[in-house]
Amino acid sequence: MTHAARPLPRAYVQRYRGWFATQFEENKAWYARLAGEGQHPRAMVISCCDSRVQISSIFGADSGEFFIHRNIANLVPPYKPDGDLHGTSATIEYAVGALKVSHIFVLGHSQCGGVKGCHDMCAGKAPELEEKTSFVGRWMDLLRGGYENVKGIKDEDERLTALEKQGVLTSIDNLMTFPQVAAEVEAGNLSLHALWQDIGKGQLQCYDDASGAFQPV
Repeated sequence: MTHAARPLPRAYVQRYRGWFATQFEENKAWYARLAGEGQHPRAMVISCCDSRVQISSIFGADSGEFFIHRNIANLVPPYKPDGDLHGTSATIEYAVGALKVSHIFVLGHSQCGGVKGCHDMCAGKAPELEEKTSFVGRWMDLLRGGYENVKGIKDEDERLTALEKQGVLTSIDNLMTFPQVAAEVEAGNLSLHALWQDIGKGQLQCYDDASGAFQPV
């Protein structure tokens, strides 16, 4: 049986060897401890796949500190145990049930391509995303309600930013449909955090329930 996998490009081989010779060698006792004791992250992070979002970097996180799940537009679907494949839901179940994380961060960001696709689809400008065969389109259906909340904003840039933040809040609300998440939140064992980062400015905002808005951290 043959497979489509190919050898790792030389540039990445060199980068790996550089990491192994420096960061790993300097911290190999820590890596050995992680391997021996298993992972015990305090927080789960749900963020976008966007290559510009550097989760560990912006929080200065070490290996083993975050349990990270990335998907298009950092969305969480509602709880739906229907027997289908649910990568995001499975990750949440494992983080809360097995790892007992104390925090879940949902991290949105500026210039999100997935959110822009949802915006254009809902506005009738992206018929390819309306196709039943579009995985991205059907995933971004999760944010259609958010689009209805912001479509009255006249400036498109402001509307897109507002929709990005709606995506974060949609995910927070959908997290609470998971019985295990809701139970842990109500017991005071788990807290949910809605975050949004401006990539160009490096600024991080956190949703404040008292003001009903995202505020600078």
